Amino acid sequence: MATDSALRCPPDALAGVIERIGTLLGDRLSTNAAVCEQHGHDESWHHPAAPDAVCFVHSTAEVASIVKACNDYRVPVLAYGVGTSIEGQVIAERGGVCIDLSQMNAIHAVRPVDMDATVEAGITRTQLNAHLRDTGLFFSVDPGADATLGGMASTRASGTNTVRYGTIRENVLSMTVVMPDGEIVRTGARARKSAAGYDLTHLLIGAEGTLGIITELTVRLHGLPEAVSAATVCFEDVAGAVDAVIASIQYGIPMARIELLDSLSIYAVNRHSGRDHPEKPTLFLEFHGTAAGVAEQATTMGELCREFGGSDFTWATLEEERSALWAARHSAAYAAKQLRPGMEFHATDICVPISRLAGSIEAAQADVAELGLTAPLFGHVGDGNFHLVVVLDRDNPDERAALDTLNERLITRAQAAEGTCTGEHGVGLGKRRYLEAEHGAGLDVMRAIKAALDPNSIMNPGKML
Repeated sequence: MATDSALRCPPDALAGVIERIGTLLGDRLSTNAAVCEQHGHDESWHHPAAPDAVCFVHSTAEVASIVKACNDYRVPVLAYGVGTSIEGQVIAERGGVCIDLSQMNAIHAVRPVDMDATVEAGITRTQLNAHLRDTGLFFSVDPGADATLGGMASTRASGTNTVRYGTIRENVLSMTVVMPDGEIVRTGARARKSAAGYDLTHLLIGAEGTLGIITELTVRLHGLPEAVSAATVCFEDVAGAVDAVIASIQYGIPMARIELLDSLSIYAVNRHSGRDHPEKPTLFLEFHGTAAGVAEQATTMGELCREFGGSDFTWATLEEERSALWAARHSAAYAAKQLRPGMEFHATDICVPISRLAGSIEAAQADVAELGLTAPLFGHVGDGNFHLVVVLDRDNPDERAALDTLNERLITRAQAAEGTCTGEHGVGLGKRRYLEAEHGAGLDVMRAIKAALDPNSIMNPGKML
């Protein structure tokens, strides 16, 4: 989408805030066009738009000073981690100042007894887990991309481990946040529960930087399992795979990961990653626990899968085998793109109650066939979340129209099934118009919160609401 120049901040206000921030940061403030352009796009379908300046910050105090300056001059301010968002959360439609938090990647404390850690927002999940390797602990949230923890919290990320360990929402105890007026707020304590006042932590998780900028987080850690086993199992149809997943949840099998790839996704992954999976709907499974517990889980799940038509079991117990398996799964979106070289992709994202999952997937695949689109399907079926990666020519109006029709049908169907228009990608630019149907009068409450906390509307304007 083209940026409306009328929405961008006035040049005199921008000049004033840049002069003020420059005094603070020196050469860590950049107005270089290439640097700004780099910070004006993400992994999404949406057209990029660059900020007017980028600040490379080293502390919460610096972030607070920058935000206060932007508020004083009514200049938009956006946070940036590594740019892996999917719905345009970092795109600066109205220009302004981008705060790059990637250099704020310190680990302030790891507390093995309490099984938590306090880190800066710019640390990525792989950086944190590399540091934790010798402690017997790990940070569980794995969205696939090596995102920063601040970005993950801002977009309410989840991923492949959600079915056992929860989303980022369940794994953040407290945060340090810079509010729109520059005030620094701590949202909670390290206690595992609290009834003390409003839950500011969970208000700000998923707010996409529209209410404040996260600079530090205290996160839950989990013990590394004694034993890990992974497996793939094929089905003749998607319904059989989903029914097996539902049965496993009802039986209480403590699965760590349950992922579904349809036959086209498997075809794409095989080509992209050099795998040789049978080209059928396939579950990717992982089991964590004691050696005896993992063996029992795997046996029980294998029996359940066979009841629903599962076959071609392939087990992976060695770490390198499991890593290759999950690397192939995480590459599914880029594997899909290779089905039509030179094209772009748009990733859909809906989540429904698991009882409605099979019907939703079957309807989605029927829509894809009717509309003549190339759209492999994969998802986190253990929590009712799936994606279609639609590979298309952005410049082809017929393909664009077909994509719009597909997305509208997917979201309308999900909301009618008491699901959501976005399971994990967030709202950003792409999902704003669906919030009223999903929340009703609740959307007015959200707008009131936004107006109260950010009366000058400087925090990531144009996103979410």
